[in-house]
Amino acid sequence: MESGDPVLGVGPLAADKLEQANINPKTGLATDYLNHFNEVVMLLEMLPAMPDCATDVLEWEPADYEAHFENSTFSDKQLAILAFHAAPVQLRTHLEQRVDQINSAVQEAQGLLSETPDPASVAENVAQLATHKIKPLISLASGVIHGHVEGEVQLEGDEAQAEIDAMFA
Repeated sequence: MESGDPVLGVGPLAADKLEQANINPKTGLATDYLNHFNEVVMLLEMLPAMPDCATDVLEWEPADYEAHFENSTFSDKQLAILAFHAAPVQLRTHLEQRVDQINSAVQEAQGLLSETPDPASVAENVAQLATHKIKPLISLASGVIHGHVEGEVQLEGDEAQAEIDAMFA
């Protein structure tokens, strides 16, 4: 890290500023990014009842963290991007790995839809893929955003204890 690089908890990345922007102050990551995936999951799950959603699913494209925020209406998108660059490399890498898995699963669903002339014939399978594969991957990505890597709590102090207490509540 060069001097002058942004640091979580300091200056523009002060914890209170990040919290106000719905960016995790411990990780520098924002759950708003997951909206990109939640939208396509919603469409996939609606396919059995609304097969015409297939067109929207097929038009969905992956977007990395920065691209999502650059193209979003998120009010603090520049802060989200700055905080992402200040986030611990281990967390960013782990999030990117989860995102790659989500993208692959969505592309699998898109493949099923594009290979059939009748989306209704595969709609139930695609919806199951969304529910049983993509949603759990999004949950893992959410965990990374909140400081969990490979099932371990990466936070410290009171926040870590609160996370542990919530798991056993």
